[in-house]
Amino acid sequence: MDKKNGLLLVLITAVVSGFSIFLNSFAVKGFDSSIFTFSKNLVVAILLLAVVIGAGQLKLLKHLKGKQWTQLAAIGLIGGSIPFLLFFKGLQMTSGQTGSFIHKTMFIFVAVFALFFLKEKITKGIFIGALLLIAGNFLMLRPQFSFSSGYLLVLAATLLWAAESVYSKHVLKELPGNIVAFGRMFFGSIFILAFLVVTGKTAITWSMSPAQYGWIGLSSVLLLVYVTSFYNGLRQVSVTTATCILSLGAPITTMLSWAFSGVQVTLFDAVGILLITAGIVIVVWFATVAAYFGRHFNARAYGRD
Repeated sequence: MDKKNGLLLVLITAVVSGFSIFLNSFAVKGFDSSIFTFSKNLVVAILLLAVVIGAGQLKLLKHLKGKQWTQLAAIGLIGGSIPFLLFFKGLQMTSGQTGSFIHKTMFIFVAVFALFFLKEKITKGIFIGALLLIAGNFLMLRPQFSFSSGYLLVLAATLLWAAESVYSKHVLKELPGNIVAFGRMFFGSIFILAFLVVTGKTAITWSMSPAQYGWIGLSSVLLLVYVTSFYNGLRQVSVTTATCILSLGAPITTMLSWAFSGVQVTLFDAVGILLITAGIVIVVWFATVAAYFGRHFNARAYGRD
């Protein structure tokens, strides 16, 4: 039951991600990307503190050991701050389609890191699903590769996010998802604030328009749901499965663009969406139904049923 709940939470994360990317494409216009990221992270960190209090976990937060605070700070550094700065800077220097495709390969790096550091096996379902996800994203985004330092920045951000996902899975063995999500956003805000101070951008934070504050508020609510559902779901399922499921966000964003932005639907897009959906269905199937029948068969074979 816990695994099913975890899969459901990660599916919710993927849906929220699809809506967030679509809305943020409008929200970020006129913003400095680092200011936008800092503002969202700070608001979500405050909201997550309220979630922690409401869930009766404040006592646990107060009694965290020094090692655990260090772990949360590391998650904030490699997941909630540096990769955002690298990613948005890289996108400014490259084509959006290619940068997005590189980011969408994150589950591959997660699978490799998880294999070595968490001893997670790359199952048949993960392997087949991954091939379909790569093919689907390639058809949808149709990247055009040429050497660019911007691509290296996007790749570095993707590797950091992959490492953070695997490390968070390790930390979640001891800490609740709400605490880990709070640590990511709280320490991420601190590290990005340090960057803003060094670059002299802090004054911009207090001189935004009401419309910009409104976009920050809306984006923060979506981000709150995203991190809360993801880290609580990640606690129950393998990190490779979780990051594969997140790929569902791309088709959702594309379909929203079709519906509201007048983007033309192509055959490549349609086939890409079908492949991504099929890949996620296979990953979830092998993580639940196939795994259940495998355990049931083994139990009968050994006379435990």
